[in-house]
Parts: sequence; structure tokens; C-alpha cells
Amino acid sequence: MTTEQYHVTGMSCAACSSAVERVTRKMEGVKVSDVNLTTNRMSITYDEEKVTSEMIMEKVKKAGFAAYLIPENDGGKPEEEEFAHQEELLKESKRRLIIAVCFAVPLLYISMGHMVPFPLPVPAFIDMGLNPRNFSYAQLILTIPVLVCGKKFYVVGLKSLFKGNPNMDSLVAIGTGSAFFYSLIMTLTVHRSPMNAHHLYYESAAVVVTLVMLGKYMESRSKGKTSEAIRKLMALVPDTAVLLENGQEREVPTEEVKPGQHILIKPGSRIPLDGVVVKGSSSVDESMLTGESIPVEKENGDVLIGGSMNYNGAMESKVTRTGKDTTLSKIIKLIEDAQGKKAPISKLADKVAGIFVPAVMGIAVAAALLWWLLGGKELSFVLTIFVAVLVIACPCALGLATPTAIMVGTGVGANHGILIKSGEALEICHKVDAVVLDKTGTITEGKPKVTDIAVFDPDISKEELLLTAGSCERMSEHPLAAAIVEVAVENHLNLEQPDSFQSITGSGIEAHFHKRTVWIGNRKLLDDKNVGLDEEILVQSNHYAEQGKTPMYVVEDGSLTGMICVADTIKENSVQAIDRIKSLGVQVFMLTGDNRKTAEYIGKQAHIDHVIAEVLPEDKAAAVSGLQAEGKTVMMVGDGINDAPALVQADVGTAIGSGSDIALESGDVVLMKSDLMDVYHAVRLSKATIRNIRQNLFWAFFYNSLGIPVAAGALYLFGGPLLNPMIAGFAMSLSSVCVVGNALRLKTLKL
Repeated sequence: MTTEQYHVTGMSCAACSSAVERVTRKMEGVKVSDVNLTTNRMSITYDEEKVTSEMIMEKVKKAGFAAYLIPENDGGKPEEEEFAHQEELLKESKRRLIIAVCFAVPLLYISMGHMVPFPLPVPAFIDMGLNPRNFSYAQLILTIPVLVCGKKFYVVGLKSLFKGNPNMDSLVAIGTGSAFFYSLIMTLTVHRSPMNAHHLYYESAAVVVTLVMLGKYMESRSKGKTSEAIRKLMALVPDTAVLLENGQEREVPTEEVKPGQHILIKPGSRIPLDGVVVKGSSSVDESMLTGESIPVEKENGDVLIGGSMNYNGAMESKVTRTGKDTTLSKIIKLIEDAQGKKAPISKLADKVAGIFVPAVMGIAVAAALLWWLLGGKELSFVLTIFVAVLVIACPCALGLATPTAIMVGTGVGANHGILIKSGEALEICHKVDAVVLDKTGTITEGKPKVTDIAVFDPDISKEELLLTAGSCERMSEHPLAAAIVEVAVENHLNLEQPDSFQSITGSGIEAHFHKRTVWIGNRKLLDDKNVGLDEEILVQSNHYAEQGKTPMYVVEDGSLTGMICVADTIKENSVQAIDRIKSLGVQVFMLTGDNRKTAEYIGKQAHIDHVIAEVLPEDKAAAVSGLQAEGKTVMMVGDGINDAPALVQADVGTAIGSGSDIALESGDVVLMKSDLMDVYHAVRLSKATIRNIRQNLFWAFFYNSLGIPVAAGALYLFGGPLLNPMIAGFAMSLSSVCVVGNALRLKTLKL
């Protein structure tokens, strides 16, 4: 069995992706076939003895689409040509949309201006009453460029229809195409019958096409975020590395470095590749990968992760992994794999497209033939019946039902600082029954803060200890030092300049302050300086450590005078937010790389239901996948680069606004206020929007169910009126207005 990725073109809705899945899954030897409409990718697992890549591509082609095998990249770095191609397609879509709008607006003015309560002025030579022929020709001339700009809907929609896989493009193509050709016939006969100028539906065809083009453009623009996230991930790795050979330094491209070679990592630079420290020591910020805000001390034998930031010490590293084997490349691969498996929710309108389109066409043809053969009617009567059915069944209301509600819903969310990137995310949120929260930066503040100050010398106060520590640490760039300085400033202490300052890599600092030698650092510093800890202090420091706090010891002239504990504290409203989320019947999980004792302590403080601790960055997505395998609809909330694979794997990925750019790009929802309460608000907003969508779809289907029989001549059969296509067009517009009006009610929602 082998698994391959294919790029599929020609898809426009869930009906398309379902069709590709259906035809490939039927192939003997194919075990799994998942199509992701968002990324236009198909992930397929098959038996190489029974199926070949050529057979798969041919099968997809016969279904009306095209598939291209994506070659595996050694470094996991996406091809820049593909990104450039996608950007060019997006620019071209924008150009076509602008052109369509420029022609659709004057068309709407000319065609509908005379119907408003106060008729809008138009030049006499195209006035409907004075010159109906020119009035008709002007609309025709303005409509053609719009339809040319939207030709993709006709090419894809009709092709899919003829291949037996009708989709939303098919609905648009048939509805607008029928309106256009009927109008064209009326235009060609207007010189014989000027009243035909009243039976033009050019504006219906052009405006519907323009609106659908706008929706497609917005959808394509949001799809590009995935590739942006991967590009930013790759940008973390430096283009060059300093290679050490025979005692000589040589700068070479990172991709040329081989496992086993030694590289020099200078202070303030990013680590280019995974490796092991063989010489030197330093503090390394791995927060971009692990999410943990406190830098890790590295010395001989410790593992280094490519892409992390080296602080103040120089190190020599033996490279252990390169190319696609590095931690960063594996995270990228996890993101891509998760995207391939994550199918967007199928819209109800797409699900019925395969039935609705042929049914409407069948009714239109059947009604026309019955009236012609049994009723003995003229061709004009038959044509009126045929077009009336197609025009009244034009999927305006059906097509607007979902996107208008989503547009208003996302707007309400944006006003509250909740950015929802896609309609799919908004739809799925209402089904969420498990919320997985990252610890650092999500439940907690994401940066170190002083939590406890213990004084061991009875002759000094807490303020004096803090003044000494703050004055000495103000020269350090270490985040733990910054936390001590911050609390000293908050206590309005007048910090002074130490007489001298020296950073001790991996341990702490040494400074001279008020003629005293001051050491501030971790347990290693005490051991190096032969400063002992009595049993009571040792028990106290271990107690703090179990709570996830980092003890920093203050030693003055060889005597231990105090201890300052620094930790990542729980956000002020995290507990209240978690309780509100649980009130929706949702289980809350905490996912962290911390040790189990620390994680369980924080989980208890934050009222978490389940704690998943000691999870490596690359395993976070697997943890989310495990919950999905249990049948749960999972929302993942995180802020770090290490959360990106899990954010993509989850049914809904929610990124904290203050987090990394990578997390923001990978998330489906972004909480700009970095407030967990907005997770609760997002789920409530989703439930209200879905309720609104269901109402819209009901009225859209109810309208078609009622309108189609009337258009087919049901009332005329019993002596009633025949539905004029103009009235059908008005009814079609009215149904759209009703749907939009209902969607606008969401603006009154109070979160």
C-alpha cells in the first residue's frame, strides 16, 4: 500500500469533492480517498499492484476534473512556483471581478431605474418608453462582458452536469444562462413587438454571476493563508550555517550541511538544524516550537531544535537531522497531512444540487412538452412556460441562504474581536463537544511573572531583596530577569546601576552592588559557588517547583538571603471562561508539554476536566486526532508554532490573537482579544448562525416548491393566470430579499 497526494483542479463545491471521492473510492485496490476542497488536495492510499498513478488521474479526468501527482519534497519546503501561480490566479480573479462590477452596476441602473418609486433618469436614446430597441441592446452589450468574466461557471458547471456530477456552478449556469438566452430572444424580436422590452432578465443573469464571483474570490483569498503559514515556518530556518571543518569556520547554505558535521551557533542567531551540543553553553528560546515561554539552558550533550533562537552563548553543535527529518520539517508535514484529511462540512445546498438541477430541468422540459403536445399551445406559450420554470428556480435564494448568514455572522464576530476565517469553521463550531486548550499563552499569560518572594535573612525586608535583585538583573536580557525587574518597577522601587555585571551562561548572573558580591540564579549556580541549602528551604523550593514555578536564589557575599519564584501565571478570567464553556455541555481538555505534576496542579486551579501532559510538539496533532477517533468534534485553542499542526488537525482550530503568526495563519478562528471567554462566544455565535441558515434554506426550498408548479402552469390549468417570466423574475428577487433580511437579524444578537 502507498499513500500519495494529488492536486485536483476544477472543483467548486462539496458536490465536486464528493464526486472525486466517489469515483476514486470505487477503484479496486483503493483503500482510502479523501479530498480537501479548501486546499484542492486528494490524499489516496492504494495497492500498487492493482492501481497506478496514471489510472487515478484518468479516473478523475473522466469525472470532469483534473488531478496531478504532488512529488514528495525532501526538505518539506513547498515549491515557490506553486505559491506564485496561486497568487497570480487570485490577482486574475480580482481583475475579472472588478470588470464584472463595472458593467453590472450600470446595467442594474438602466434595467431597474424605471421601477423605483422615483424613476431614475436615463438618456433618451436608451429610454425604454422612447427607444425600446436601444434599451434592449444597451443591456445586452453590458451583460456580455459580465458573462465572459464569469465564463468559468459555465465551463465548469455545464461540464460537471454533462459528466453526471452537477454542482452549484451548474445551478448558476442553467439559471443565468436561461435568463440570458430568453432575454436575447426578446431582444431580437423587440423591433416587431416593442412590449418584449418588458421581458428582459439581463440584470438577473449579470448580478447573480457577479455576486457568485465575489464569493469565489473571497473563498480563494482565505485558502492562500495555508501556504503563507508554511512559508513563515520555513522562514524560521536560516538560509546559511557556519560549518566547522579542521578548526576553520565556513559559511555554507543550510541544505548543504550533512548529519554528523559540526556547526557554530553564534549568540543572537537562530539554530539552523537539529543537533546536539558538543561544546559551549547558552540559553535557548524554544517557545516558537514548544510554546513554553521560559528559555531552556543548553550545555554539552543537550538536544538543539532547528529554528529556535540562541541567546547569549556560543555553542558548537553536531548536526543530527537535516532536510525532511528535522523537527520543523516534520511539523510542516503534519500540517499538510492534517489538511489533506480535513474535509470541509458539506453544505445542504451542495448535497441537493445533484437532485435539484436535473429535477428542475426535467420539470421545465416536461411542462413545456405537455402544454405543447396536449394543450396545443403556440411555441411562444411553451417557451414562456419553460423559461418561467427555469427563472423562478434560479438558485439565487438557495445560493444566498448560507453565505449571507455566514457573512453577517462573521461580521458580528469581528465586531466582538472574533475573526472567523471561513464559513466551514463557523458551521462546525455549533457541533463542538470537546475544547482542547494549550496551557502556555492560552490558559496562562504566556510570559514569566514573579509569584513568590521568600526572605531568609531576618535583617533585610522583601523590598530590599527585590531592590537588590532588580538592580542587578536590569542588565540581563533573560526573560526571568525581566520578570524580576518588572515586579520591582511595579512596586515603585528606585532601581540603581550595579558596579559591575557578568552573565553566567546556564546558571544566572554575578554583579557587584553596594560593595557586595551578588549572585542570582538557579540551583546549578549554588552548587558551582558552594552555597548550601538547608532542609527547610529545599522542601520549600521543591514545593514551588511542583507548582510549575522556577526558584531564583539570591546570594549576597556568599550567604543565601532570599528566593524569588517566577512562573507563567493563569490569566485573570481563564477560570470563569472555562466554566462558561463547560456550561454548554462541552468537555474541556488541557494539552501541554509540562511535566504531569505541574500540569495537573494548573489544571485543577483552572477547573479543567482532563489534563494531557508531557506531550511533545509533534504529538499534539496526534492527541487531537485521538479525541476525534472517539467521535468527538474538537476545537483546539492555542497560540504557539508548536500548536499549528493540532490547530489544523482539529475540526476547528482557534488561535489566540497575541500568539505567533504561524498559529494565527493555521487557525480557523482568531481571538483578537486573547480572551478565552471568546471561545464561549464563538460557539454561541455559531449556534445562532446555523439556526438562521436552516431558516433561510427552508424558505428557499419552500419558495421553489411553491413557485415551480405555478410557473409550470398549474394555476392556468384550472382557469387561473399564467406566470409571466417577468413575475417569476420578481418572485425570484423577492425570495432573495427575504433570505437576506432574515440573515440581517443576526446583527441584533447579543453575545
